[in-house]
Amino acid sequence: MRWASSLSVVSSFETAVAETCTQIERELDGESPDLILAFVSSEHGDDRQRLPALVRRKLGGGLLIGCSASGVIGSGAEAEARPALSLTAAVLPDVDLIPFHLGAGGIPSPEAGPEAWERCLGVPAERVPHFLLFPEPRTFPVEPALVGLDRTYPMAVKAGGVASAGACGDVLYLGGSVYHRGAVGVAMAGNVEVDPVVAQGCRPIGEPMFVTRSQGGVLLELDGKPAAAVLHDLYERAEEKDRKLFRRALCMGIVMRRAQQEYRSGDFLIRNLIGLDEESGAVAVAAEVEENQVVQFHVRDARASAKDLDEVLAGYASCAAEQRPQGALLFSCVGRGMALYGRPDHDTGIFRAHLGEVPLGGFFCNGEIGVVQGRTFLHGYTSSFALFRGRARA
Repeated sequence: MRWASSLSVVSSFETAVAETCTQIERELDGESPDLILAFVSSEHGDDRQRLPALVRRKLGGGLLIGCSASGVIGSGAEAEARPALSLTAAVLPDVDLIPFHLGAGGIPSPEAGPEAWERCLGVPAERVPHFLLFPEPRTFPVEPALVGLDRTYPMAVKAGGVASAGACGDVLYLGGSVYHRGAVGVAMAGNVEVDPVVAQGCRPIGEPMFVTRSQGGVLLELDGKPAAAVLHDLYERAEEKDRKLFRRALCMGIVMRRAQQEYRSGDFLIRNLIGLDEESGAVAVAAEVEENQVVQFHVRDARASAKDLDEVLAGYASCAAEQRPQGALLFSCVGRGMALYGRPDHDTGIFRAHLGEVPLGGFFCNGEIGVVQGRTFLHGYTSSFALFRGRARA
């Protein structure tokens, strides 16, 4: 298994394609890639339609997949708010690639069993595949699809991101085709492992609490007290710097494994708060919350995001010391990058500090797909990594 990643920030689209393809050819010593991941910034406009034909002319018939984005990541660097093209390519011996395009009406219903998903994708669950998925944000039901994929392929890692070109309009790439609706994806089966690493970018505030009364995504009581009253009390006790974050960056962390007695940052699924009802004392959360679950308020800022990313990558690097990844993809929220840190290459810099010069590509997303505590979620404000290596021999 060999990986390579390239980036061009020139304004001429044809020149950008030529530059990135030349970099890929050089890093792969002229070997033709089996998989090519392409992410192109919205500044390239209508030229984006030409990408499949131009790349095929340069790199051959490997499977092309990807999408448009507000910013891209390539060669371990980040490019935002300017013309940019990222290509990340892999030579994948003994790996089968099964591509698919899903329309909004083309996925099985929530009530359908795993067999419906296997037929839809043409991928038997017994092959234990891993998935990359790139949806268009307006026309594809991402979260129901992730539920179906988890149910059908429970051992598979699912990673990816939602296209983010915005008003310019999104394009999705699959093989030689360009789509504007639905989602494109690829299942990878055979000699490949995908390690997921998700940095949710928050720090806890206050103490863990039990949900003592709830209705769906509405918290009514925490530790026997009205949820809004608990939140008001937390605000009164908070430092001034954290009070400011209450107004724009307060979230709820939900512990995913109920048997745990101690909780660290990676044990929580972070979800936004979406409403507060003073009269009833209810707090609405962008997730289903059940009674007796443990929750804790969290806040998000640049320092917390940097610390979280550093810790999760340090932990991964320590565990993967004997079998390093050969390639990696980073799906980072459009709210991170320059918007959060005020400087470029923040997250990619931390990645390189812990994992060295592993080829790294990706893009800034309208939602990041990643695994937390064994389940796949659509996140916001995260950096979700997929790290690729060959399967260890028995």
